[in-house]
Order: sequence, then structure tokens, then C-alpha cells
Amino acid sequence: MKPNLKIIKILPEHGWCFICGKENPKSLGVQWNLMEDHTISAQVNMDRSQQGPPGFAHGGASAGLLDEAMGSAVWASGYQVVAVNLQVNYLKPVPLNYLVQVEARIEKTEGRAIHVDSSISLEDGTILVTGHGIFVEAPQFFETMWEKLKTSG
Repeated sequence: MKPNLKIIKILPEHGWCFICGKENPKSLGVQWNLMEDHTISAQVNMDRSQQGPPGFAHGGASAGLLDEAMGSAVWASGYQVVAVNLQVNYLKPVPLNYLVQVEARIEKTEGRAIHVDSSISLEDGTILVTGHGIFVEAPQFFETMWEKLKTSG
């Protein structure tokens, strides 16, 4: 975490989410923090259950972390969104059993589209993976989803 910034809010987890959910025994258990500069930040230590190449995280695990961080940044800003495009750039492998920093921030908004940047880095600031996502406001999706959940239970 950026040492000179304060956490203004710890974001709620999402039940069975495989990134942050407390109900999911296979979840990474990530705690997302909303920082005073409105970035989302978390420290994560991936283990062998997220392994791709021996000793390093699977690219999908890194992509999942960035997707969740970017979505959290947008949701924390009050938007109800879905991801429509995710781009991940693997610069260096992410080591297992090593504390890494995951961050995301809104870059810009264009109409209903919200552009978000993210990164995974080592504690010394070395950037390992970057991501860019485009999220679109879709409150109607969530209204419909909640209605279906209510009637199916």
C-alpha cells in the first residue's frame, strides 16, 4: 500500500467470490481498501493453489485480481457496471509466496463507459502486470438479476 495514503474504507467482500469471498474456501481472501486518493489497493500473497509455471502465479490468477480490483474501483465510485473489455499485459512473472501490491484507479469516463487502469507490483515498486478495463453502466442488469434470484429461491 502507498505508505503516505490513508485507508478511508474497507470494501465489503462478496460471499462466494473467488477473489475476495469469505464463504468460498478456495478464495484468495483479498481485502480491498479504498484509499484517500480514490484508488483501490490490496496486498496479496498467492500460493501454489494459484500456480501456473513452477514458482509463479498463473496468468489467469493475475487477470482475476486485476479484474476484481478494477471493478471494485468503479463500484466504489458509485457506478453499477459490467466489464466489457479487459486487457492484461504480463511484464514479469508474479512470484508465489511473495507479498504483491494490487492497485486500480479510474482513468476516465466517456458516456456510459468507465476506463480503469490497474497493476500488480512488488513492494519495491517493480511493476509485474498491468491491466486496463472498460466497464459500462448497467443498473438494469442488476435489477433483473436480483429479481431472478428472489423468484428462484
